[in-house]
Amino acid sequence: MDFRFFKLYKFPILLALSCVAFYFSFAYGLERADFIRLIGLYAALFYLSFKLIQMQKFNFWFLAALALIFRLVFIVSLPELSQDYFRFIWDGRLIAEGWNPYEFIPDELISKAEFSISKPMELIKGMGSLSSGHYSNYGPLNQLMFAIAGWLSAQSILGAVVIFRIFIILADLGTLFFGRKLLKSIGLPEYQIFWYVLNPFIIIEMTGNLHFESVMVFFLIWSLYLLHQRKWFWSAVLFGLSISVKLLPLLLLPLLFKYFFKASTALSQTNAISEDENVTDKSHPERSRRIDGFKRLFLYYVVCISTVVVSFLPFYSAEVVSNFLSSVGLWFGKFEFNASIYYIIRWVGFQVKGYNIIETVGKILPIITILIILGLTFLRKYQNIQQLLKNMLFAVTAYLFLATTVHPWYLAIPLILSVFTEMKYVIAWSIVIMVSYYAYSNPDFQENLWLVAFEYLVVFGYMIRELFLKSGRIVKT
Repeated sequence: MDFRFFKLYKFPILLALSCVAFYFSFAYGLERADFIRLIGLYAALFYLSFKLIQMQKFNFWFLAALALIFRLVFIVSLPELSQDYFRFIWDGRLIAEGWNPYEFIPDELISKAEFSISKPMELIKGMGSLSSGHYSNYGPLNQLMFAIAGWLSAQSILGAVVIFRIFIILADLGTLFFGRKLLKSIGLPEYQIFWYVLNPFIIIEMTGNLHFESVMVFFLIWSLYLLHQRKWFWSAVLFGLSISVKLLPLLLLPLLFKYFFKASTALSQTNAISEDENVTDKSHPERSRRIDGFKRLFLYYVVCISTVVVSFLPFYSAEVVSNFLSSVGLWFGKFEFNASIYYIIRWVGFQVKGYNIIETVGKILPIITILIILGLTFLRKYQNIQQLLKNMLFAVTAYLFLATTVHPWYLAIPLILSVFTEMKYVIAWSIVIMVSYYAYSNPDFQENLWLVAFEYLVVFGYMIRELFLKSGRIVKT
């Protein structure tokens, strides 16, 4: 045995073993209602992970091995912080038995005499009344993964959980692979990918709590890497697959407008130089380059949206589109959790109207979000792929700031996008957003608005500092 290795890495190994112990406690010994313990474990994990990345940032494979080991700690645990996995299992078993999960509400389906899946009442109780009273709002590619678990583990809840977890771990490893390649291709340090992959927030919320945002992120980063390599077709297909997991990447499609016009200009200039280095490019005037860029953009959108449409075809019926959109719409007009700007507007509404104005505001805020995204698309300068990624980061940030519901796992996309920019406010957000779990520490699931205010004061404060003072950093890179 080579003891020089342990002597050289004794402190990082000690930190890593401490992380394993804390993750084990998180996975197998934590109750959602124990808020103090939850925050204590999370704070310790974040500090230890920060030190590991800081100390070993040039030892890629050591950190990559830890990313896998930490995830494997959760492999046979049942999620404690989220009950969504019961609905995942329900939808998967429906598909395995030939039922369309977009056509039936669980509370209604359970009463049908011809309906039969394993442990239906346990799944109904586990998912909670909010989920069991509505149609499924999970994308078709998500449903495929649910269905695989339904086919392979038709009886065991833990078996289905392990299958879900394997998908998510593989997706995170894929994000590590393509995220590293994208960082290297744009000249950024490859270790920055670990601010996502080794972030305790991602490990706990995705691998631990079984949120499939990890799969969405994997397809998105793979798509953006291929986009940077000018492989338009497959980038569009993968972008469509990302949308087929979760709809959120749809918001990012308009931001590709300037990218394609810039890329067409660069490509035409490169072709002209390759033909004759001494001749100025006159064969592709500005108008022609704009037409080329528009064609590529149009084809990219067609391929991307076609991929999404094709993924829905196996589930299509006259009612599916209506049911799916109505379920998604509930998140804008009915549900509210851990919001920021919306909570201020809600308070004003109570003062002026005397009641909750969510149904009105829930229709207006998405329009404002779209206008902001269009502003980012047409008003901000585009210089390179990093500018595109930063614009995407700001677009998703605007969406979350204006949303009526911001669950912790919604931060997956802005967190991965921040890895490719100098902005670190999302890392700060990934620390403080865990205070939102306070709502689950009391029987009425009531939020502590002081904690919500603390969360967003930290986020807004750090973001403003980065945008205007240019001197704040939560991590030294």
